[in-house]
Formats: sequence, structure tokens, C-alpha cells
Amino acid sequence: MPLTTLDPKTALVVIDLQKGVVALPTAPHPAQPVIQRSVELADAFRRRGLPVVLVPVARGAPGRTEQAKRAAPPPDWADLIPQLGQQPQDRLVTKRSWGAFLHTDLDAQLKNLGVTQIVLCGIATSIGVESTARQAYELGYNVTLAVDAMGDLNADAHQNSLARIFPRLGETGSTGDILDLLERTRA
Repeated sequence: MPLTTLDPKTALVVIDLQKGVVALPTAPHPAQPVIQRSVELADAFRRRGLPVVLVPVARGAPGRTEQAKRAAPPPDWADLIPQLGQQPQDRLVTKRSWGAFLHTDLDAQLKNLGVTQIVLCGIATSIGVESTARQAYELGYNVTLAVDAMGDLNADAHQNSLARIFPRLGETGSTGDILDLLERTRA
């Protein structure tokens, strides 16, 4: 569904923009434009006094998979990238699985702030962003996805999320669309 509105209590949730993740090759957008657009969104939300939630992933979930376990990441792997310009009023929620709501206090924090809608951006589209969008939808949040402010490790997976999954979970739009709507609804 195309972007129609932003609720008065909307939060920006930035997924996995951390040193270890942005260093990976992303598609169809390289990390740098994703970072730039995410920073634009964060700055606009902060200027309007709307919540910005920064969500790094510390490690994977403990369950077994067929994918080989990797060596321990470098110590700064989970550090947020400095371009985000983390501010004291920003919320920091460290996740340990794909989605930002499971086993964290994100839902409680957002409900305490009266948030009814989230705008999502970050890396990877089909993993952290999609999982968080699914969880947010299931929890009753209005979900908006900044489709040009996200990238994936696989272009086909990214496209699948955009074409098949996101339209079932919320509204999609470009960073420009979201900024324009934010400007119109907050003027």
C-alpha cells in the first residue's frame, strides 16, 4: 500500500546500521546511500521531537542451523556507525535475534511513549527489517517501510520483501515521500 499518513506518535526504527553489518556487500543499494537516507530520516524525526530507536544486533539466536557458525566477530562489530550521530534522547535497543521486538523491551518503550506507528529502515531488508516489520504488525503498530533506505545481502531477497511481504505488513515509500509527509503533517 502506498504511503498515506503518519500518525502523530510515529517512531523511526533503524535496524542494524552497525560497523560489522554495513561492511558487508549489500544489494540493490550499497550501504552508503542506505546510511545517508537513514541519517536524513533520523535527523528529521529528531527535529520534530519524534522518537528515534537505534537497533544493533549483538549476536545470533542460539538455535542450530545448517549454516556454518562463523568465527567470533571483531570487538567493534556491533558498534553503531558514527554517521547516525546517536543523540542522548535516542532509544538504544540491542537485539539478539532477527527481529527487534523479540526478547527486548522495544514494545514496552514504544507503548510508554504512546507510539502507534513505526517507520523502518536499515540492513538487511529480508532479515532484520522484515522480521521487525512482521513483529510490529502482529503487535498492532502501523508499519511504514522506507524502501530506498534499506539494503540486503541478496538482491532477490530484497525484491521479494518489497514485492510480496511489505505490502501485506504496511505502507511503503521512499525517504523523500516520508520526509514530505512528515513535513506536511507536522507543519
